[in-house]
Amino acid sequence: MDVDLTGKVLIALPGIGDPRFARSVILLCAHSPEFAMGIVLNNPMVGLKLPQLLEQLDVPVEIDVSDSYVLDGGPVSSDRGFVLHTEDVMSEGATLEVNEDLCMTATRDILHAIASEAAPRRSVLALGYSGWGAGQLEYELAENAWLVADPDPELVFGEDHEEKWHNALSSLGVDTGRLQVDPGRA
Repeated sequence: MDVDLTGKVLIALPGIGDPRFARSVILLCAHSPEFAMGIVLNNPMVGLKLPQLLEQLDVPVEIDVSDSYVLDGGPVSSDRGFVLHTEDVMSEGATLEVNEDLCMTATRDILHAIASEAAPRRSVLALGYSGWGAGQLEYELAENAWLVADPDPELVFGEDHEEKWHNALSSLGVDTGRLQVDPGRA
């Protein structure tokens, strides 16, 4: 593998073949020859918002988080929380720098931070993640299952989940009305 896609966004194309990832927009948090992991950015959990989850975990809430969604980050480890956040809050040894603007932390400390006055500028909590084994993502990219784009704050933190897939494709100049499920053959 020549290209490290850590910090990039994967955008599912219509022919992806796995209904769990149809119209998904995924931030790749780590990418190496051995594995890749990312968080689905446009799949909010039905019936679960951040205040409810924090209450279940006995995390005191000092600020208004009432409108904050919890994302279904993917099918792997769906019982674990992963917080994507701005770089202004870091937990030494626990925070993974995704790029110069984005971090991911999966410890209880970040839950206390996002519910307090010491919260990062922007954050979103996901349960679970999307993972690929050695060479699996590269194969899917070669099979045209995904497009790759740069992230922007609204893709990562915005709450217009219905439009994220369209917006991600538009950022690349792709008209969603012109996409085909099955590519043509010459």
